[in-house]
Amino acid sequence: MPVKLDYHRKLISAEEAAGLVKSGMWIDYGAICGFPSLIDEKLAARAKELKNVKIRAEHSHTIIPRTDPTQQHFIHNSWFLGKVEREYAKHGATSYIPFGLGEGPRMYRQWLKDKVDITFIEVTPMDNKGNFNFGAAVTRQKAACEVAKVVVLEVNEHMPWVFGGYDEAVNIKDVDHIVENHEYKIPEFPAAVITKEDKAIAALLAEQIEDGATIQLGVGAIPSVVGKLLIKHNLKDLGIHSEMLNDSMMELIEAGVVTGKRKNLNKSKAVFCFAAGSEKLYKFMNKNHTLAGFPVDYTNDPYTIAKNDKQIAINSALRVDLRGQVCSESVGTRQISGTGGQLEFTRGAYLSRGGKSFICLHASREQGGKQISNIVSTLELGDMVTVPAADVSYVVTEYGMVNLKSLSVWQRAKALISIAHPAFRDDLTKAAIKAGFITKGTIGLGWG
Repeated sequence: MPVKLDYHRKLISAEEAAGLVKSGMWIDYGAICGFPSLIDEKLAARAKELKNVKIRAEHSHTIIPRTDPTQQHFIHNSWFLGKVEREYAKHGATSYIPFGLGEGPRMYRQWLKDKVDITFIEVTPMDNKGNFNFGAAVTRQKAACEVAKVVVLEVNEHMPWVFGGYDEAVNIKDVDHIVENHEYKIPEFPAAVITKEDKAIAALLAEQIEDGATIQLGVGAIPSVVGKLLIKHNLKDLGIHSEMLNDSMMELIEAGVVTGKRKNLNKSKAVFCFAAGSEKLYKFMNKNHTLAGFPVDYTNDPYTIAKNDKQIAINSALRVDLRGQVCSESVGTRQISGTGGQLEFTRGAYLSRGGKSFICLHASREQGGKQISNIVSTLELGDMVTVPAADVSYVVTEYGMVNLKSLSVWQRAKALISIAHPAFRDDLTKAAIKAGFITKGTIGLGWG
């Protein structure tokens, strides 16, 4: 059947798409910018008709938990909590799914292959060969389409068409229904507010990046500042191999700092699996031959990451304890975000020839009108360990940078105390001695 006829045969309204959902079903949303805004709205309107509908989403802008905060009708689950879902989780309306981001496609093809009733995914308009592109969210979308009993695409003209490596598109023959979304653009992610601490940390990081390095920048203000500083430092021929593409990376490409010429893998291509940023970024991405969108099991595979020499991984943390354990995703039992790809890129960059991995955090934060140290003697009860102590290399605060590799616990404790906020260093030292991290014979020694 000609693809245009097939398209019109499968075209339904958003209300009809939401009407496919029955009580007790498992529904999977597209990740991040693959979030189906219009269908979500129509499904939320059906709340009172449904019971125990279970939804899996990721960094989504869903309104469903807001319309059903007591979960009488919908059970919302998230692979990674963004700003919207974080508020729902605070009130018990969202549950976290622990996993490493690179596992996404395998999660569907192996563990969820019989457990997805419907998948709703935002895509580009169809091309003349019947293909829909996943655009700003290649991630795990193709795998979800392969296993879902029913595949529904929400077409959005604002979704950029991203040239890819593989699994960046799905063909109409593998799609059950199509919805046209003319009401919502794809989600934008405002730039984080930049502080003086961010600038200080970014300056330390920029000094560690050499010409020809390949970079991964995580979420938050620090990576954004790093991108701007790399332009000022006149670095040459940087490459990008990252899970996320953001506005600062776009600026690096536009400035000619990123060329990818020295990459070992996907030379001259900026590789990523999803984008999160401004409308300008999404327009920049559309049919841009300098970019390559891959599924996340490729971008986040540590052994793939390591194939590029001088791979740099820059990620943020909430707290680091004196043995070097990193918590980047929860405050006690309260989930803030997710593991994401932090551990995968930490390991991949370390395996790369000349590579470096950095964990960045502010030395302290304000909480309840008090200043609290983010370098802590031990993690709080309930904190999730995102990066184990054995995997951590560089830790950076606005007070300095230390490399924990090869250091024993007493050395690690002293090194981390040296980059803690000065107001907390004495108390941290006392706590380290009490815990036995700093032993009797090492009290008076330096850590280097």
